[in-house]
Amino acid sequence: MNTAGSHSERNILVVAHAQRADTVDAAERVVSALRAAGATPVLAPGDAGPLAAERAVFASTATLGDDVDVRDLELAIVLGGDGTILRAAELVREGTAPVLGINMGHVGFLAEIERDDMDAAVGRVIDLDYEVEERLALHVEVRDAADAVIYETWALNEATVEKASRERMLEVVIGVDGRPLSSFGCDGVVVSTPTGSTAYNFSAGGPVIWPSVQAISVVPLSAHALFAKPLVVGPDHTVSIDVLERTAGVGILWCDGRRSHELPPGARVVVCRSERPVRLARLHPTAFTDRLVRKFQLPVAGWRGPTIASGDVP
Repeated sequence: MNTAGSHSERNILVVAHAQRADTVDAAERVVSALRAAGATPVLAPGDAGPLAAERAVFASTATLGDDVDVRDLELAIVLGGDGTILRAAELVREGTAPVLGINMGHVGFLAEIERDDMDAAVGRVIDLDYEVEERLALHVEVRDAADAVIYETWALNEATVEKASRERMLEVVIGVDGRPLSSFGCDGVVVSTPTGSTAYNFSAGGPVIWPSVQAISVVPLSAHALFAKPLVVGPDHTVSIDVLERTAGVGILWCDGRRSHELPPGARVVVCRSERPVRLARLHPTAFTDRLVRKFQLPVAGWRGPTIASGDVP
């Protein structure tokens, strides 16, 4: 049982967009249920106008920032796939509200439940019947050649240094805790959290890391080097990626595929654990193994133990 509802008014953010009819339908059901229970539904600034243009029910809904401060949110209900959940985590970053994902997309690895269970999930939110799980996030800095910080951000999934031009290669030096490890040419480097280990990190050949493991993964992309294998370091280590002066062109930093910053030759990207984790609301204490099997449709025929029943929620 969660006890997060300490605000006198229960402000619950609903994150959805108006580009899909099924998402608009779902948002209407969620907003109506919250109002019926005496809670205050809140919309993100970028969602409020388009949703109100679609349905009258959204016209009088409070807007985050204008009507409700992020620090006064109790929880965020997200209707969408992993990209929408990442956007919601960004919206609530300056507060303490956990994020509950309802998958309206395809894989939806960050989502807690599927759309068919949405009404029951909203009921449990109203009853404060959920647990909060804290996930490691990354603090990311860009420093210039004089080692001055010129950009700061954060990431839930990954921070990626990539080449800005398809025909050019990045020349980088990887370092750990202020010590150089290896230099090579590559297409980029992915620095991932356990949460992001099933995203870009996974596609790049990095390891899947259980969420209970506090670690940071470093995966070079198409590296021209003998020693350029994925690395896993502890959460208290700091990873640096220097873009060498001899690089022909610029690189670019991407965080969660949402925030970017250009990296000129001589720039250094420094990545470490953020002091502020991302909080996810969980309804089902499910083994991460079962989530992997369900989301990736992994073959488990021949297993002699119990398997996931078709009706179980991962």
